[in-house]
Amino acid sequence: MDVILIYLFIVGLFFGSFYNVVAERLSNNESIIFPGSHCVNCQHKLSWYELIPVFSYIALGGKCKKCKKHISLQYPLSEIATGLLFAISYHIYGFSMMCLISIIISSVCVITFISDCKYMIILDEVIVIGSILITIAYLFLGGFKLVLSHLISGVAIFLLLLVIKLLGDRAFNQESLGWGDVKLSFLAGYVLGIPVGTIYIFTSSFLALPYAIYKTLRKKDNILPFGPFLVISLLILFWNLDGVLRLIRLYLGGRL
Repeated sequence: MDVILIYLFIVGLFFGSFYNVVAERLSNNESIIFPGSHCVNCQHKLSWYELIPVFSYIALGGKCKKCKKHISLQYPLSEIATGLLFAISYHIYGFSMMCLISIIISSVCVITFISDCKYMIILDEVIVIGSILITIAYLFLGGFKLVLSHLISGVAIFLLLLVIKLLGDRAFNQESLGWGDVKLSFLAGYVLGIPVGTIYIFTSSFLALPYAIYKTLRKKDNILPFGPFLVISLLILFWNLDGVLRLIRLYLGGRL
């Protein structure tokens, strides 16, 4: 097995641990630096051996060392997910700038998934920092011309989802989409382009449909975190961008 693949998986585990902190603390308007890592139940300050991704969770039996309160599976699962996403990025793109862009997108997706599932919040800071880092990568890839073309795509998909939100709010007489969903669509359009960015919106809705039906049948509240489905759609389409574009060209008879 490729050594870099293993290395990126391990690096991803540690980044995943950090992304949990980012999602949790920024969603609650807390500093991501102070205080240090601690148990949210008893405030026990975690030692270095309690901060090793996944392994610490297993060694501690999924409980806090001091108060014995169960630690959410969110933490090891998101760490493993981040490690896998980093490894998949390298597997698809090799050692390249596109691999770096894929890792940045994966990072935004992990944090967004956690924050929206748990707090119904998509963090502006994460979208902005992700967009800036991707812009720097695009500058190395193709200069200002490439950045400008992607910027136009990002704005176009942002405006498209904004229109959908405004029409949905008016039709249902309540908020149909969160503003975070709309802002995230800029980043999606920025990396996918207009044709695939449009597909991204419909793919997200398709992915969300079974869960929406389930909640309706169970007569639960109709508030649905849409961010997780948006980021899953974004990753699927970005990793298959060339293939999706070929299908679009084939469908349009080569006019794209």
